[in-house]
Amino acid sequence: MIVKNEADVLARCLKSVSMLVDEIIIVDTGSNDETKEIAKQFTDQIYDFTWVDDFSKARNFAFAKATKDYQMWLDADDIFKAADQQAFLSMKAEWDDHIDMAMLKYDVGFDEQDHPTFSYYRERIMKRSMHYQWVDPIHEVIPQRGEIRYFPIAVSHKKLHPSDPDRNLRIFQKMLSNGILLNSRQTFYYARELYYHKQYEAAIPLLTSVLNGTDTWLENRIDAALVLASCYQACNNSSKAKQTLLTTFCYSTPRSEICCELGHLFFHEKDYQNAIYWYEAARTQKPKVEDGGFHQIDTYDYIPCLQLCVCYDRLHNPDKAIYYNELAGTIKPNDRRYLYNKEYFKKKDR
Repeated sequence: MIVKNEADVLARCLKSVSMLVDEIIIVDTGSNDETKEIAKQFTDQIYDFTWVDDFSKARNFAFAKATKDYQMWLDADDIFKAADQQAFLSMKAEWDDHIDMAMLKYDVGFDEQDHPTFSYYRERIMKRSMHYQWVDPIHEVIPQRGEIRYFPIAVSHKKLHPSDPDRNLRIFQKMLSNGILLNSRQTFYYARELYYHKQYEAAIPLLTSVLNGTDTWLENRIDAALVLASCYQACNNSSKAKQTLLTTFCYSTPRSEICCELGHLFFHEKDYQNAIYWYEAARTQKPKVEDGGFHQIDTYDYIPCLQLCVCYDRLHNPDKAIYYNELAGTIKPNDRRYLYNKEYFKKKDR
């Protein structure tokens, strides 16, 4: 782990993982709170690393301190839930030494009932003899190679407080000012930061270059299309937003995230029939476990059902509206949106 000022979350993380691993290595990048004191309750392997605006260098320093056959990384605001702890121990007991890299789920978004809504697979456990190295100063990653296996065990990312919203943009701009050329993956993440900071006109050409790049990973291309469409929406250019989303069908089967976005565009134009078409299309898609992409889980069922309910209500078809709301209720019976709609229809019948 690499940490800085994580006193409010570190103990929670280490308690959830301490019974799963054989050693814990903490690399501190400049804490001025009780982070180190908390870490000492779990390990004596605590090291200092001078922060140089490069996550990959810090992680490689941490990996260099490992002594076991396999290495696993976590962030301080990650945890293993009880069910995933048990699944991890079972995986470890039946481990195949031919595995070089294990991909585990990363749940990073949750609904009010703590069900995952945003999830993807990440390289999580690596064989030390393979000498894997982290690359890229920001949104660091380990290039995949060797024997790779996927396990449906989740690490849950549970933030208690927001991180510095300008940090990533600062690092990218420092890289550019130092003459560092961004590859297609880094360009996507830089453009996404510009989008987060409402710099849409600056983000649009960068995202377009990612979409058109011959070396762009498919999943980054899908994500770039979603962000680019959002930029066009923010610039009140619905037509370009639709065109951007539809281009993804040229190099991938439809994704529910794309279909839902198309549905939203038509919905905001009050073209409910076309919106219905795309929300129904979203419901027919299935996530691919091993594509490595970001999956907004609710776009495969819950969100389309809710939106279909609203579309049919706007079209004065209460039977179908209630049908889709009840279908949403079978997926998330305690969600406030489903319950609100249910009460809305009750009042409408009075």
